[in-house]
Amino acid sequence: MISRRRFIATSLVSSIAVTSKQHLLFGQSTLATPLPRWTPGVLEIHHIATQRGNSALFILPDGSTMMVDAGAIYGETPYLSETRPSSAHRPGEWLGRYAKRRLDAAGLKGIDTFLATHLHGDHIGYLSPQCPPSSQGTHHLTGVSDVAAILPIARYVDRALPDFSYPIPAEQDFQKNYRAFLNSEVQAGRKVERFRVGANDQFSLLDPGKHPDFEVRNLAANGEVWTGKGEATQKLFPELTRLKTEEFPSENACSCAIRMRYGKFSYYTGGDLTSETNFGRDPWRDVESPAAEVCGPVSVAVANHHGYFNANGERFVHALQPKVFVIESWDSAHPTVNVLNNLFSKTLYPGKRDVFATTVKAENRIANKRTDNLASREGHIVLRVEPGGLNFTVHILANTDESDTVTASFRPYIS
Repeated sequence: MISRRRFIATSLVSSIAVTSKQHLLFGQSTLATPLPRWTPGVLEIHHIATQRGNSALFILPDGSTMMVDAGAIYGETPYLSETRPSSAHRPGEWLGRYAKRRLDAAGLKGIDTFLATHLHGDHIGYLSPQCPPSSQGTHHLTGVSDVAAILPIARYVDRALPDFSYPIPAEQDFQKNYRAFLNSEVQAGRKVERFRVGANDQFSLLDPGKHPDFEVRNLAANGEVWTGKGEATQKLFPELTRLKTEEFPSENACSCAIRMRYGKFSYYTGGDLTSETNFGRDPWRDVESPAAEVCGPVSVAVANHHGYFNANGERFVHALQPKVFVIESWDSAHPTVNVLNNLFSKTLYPGKRDVFATTVKAENRIANKRTDNLASREGHIVLRVEPGGLNFTVHILANTDESDTVTASFRPYIS
């Protein structure tokens, strides 16, 4: 069995940037072929690389479906990556089309649950003149509402429901648009819920009896963190009455974080949680460290805040110790030098690990030599966890078209 073998795939399109360190899939290359469809018992996690915001599609072992975030960033600046596959559609439309394609192939209909980790446009959708009004006329289509126009979403969960008032009212134009969209979904019979920190039953399978070893634990949101005992939580943030408005927690620090387990496999994702503490003056602002410490070691971890300088600190990396890091990137500063230093550090934890990014701009590659150590620097990042969770594969898919062509496969990883 070939488990770690170097080869160069001459059939790859030159625009697909991957390293030469490829892992053959038990000696059989799946390169240049479409990703096979999901099958029952498999857990699939698709980190969709539109390069204009975060989004991950989950196809769970029983066929339940979930999406975490649906970002949409507009405009053209030197810092932004190009929209993938192209600018022919809005980022949210590309997300919806990707999800529909994968669910149709699996014989599944719609998204059961959408989780917004927090209320920033690169996670729920910004607004621009490109965003048309919905057919209801109540909101404009962007991000998650673009996804819902393509695929029905049965339930929405976020940190701010029902009143969107903490720590400050969500009154930016794109936030008001998101709220109007949720109201229209409620009118159509969809469900909305507030994220419950400490719970392990908010993101259950539709048929939990089939896979009793599957669980999603809610780790953190709004500065509240699970203690590791039952559903008990602790609050990190001080009462707002003790702070000036400009000292309130940031939207990023309020992000939702979850741990997903399937047998021996485990996975962490935490939106834009950070470790910054106002130069040591406000330790309570570091939510990612206690969230990671109560989570414990995982098989795969999504880097917080796109791999930006103020996240993925030493405590975070030491606590999670994954075999794979995923960086959902879209900016010329994603990821930064200090973050890659932490992710690759064998002082923080020993052993091999691979780090994948959805994109790395050429400017970053020049300034940040550590990007040469990334296992992949371009494309959709798909985790395929085998039934029972004993091992998993990482596939990189081309994001320059909608063929879902596998450009690299990395295996095996033992959970």
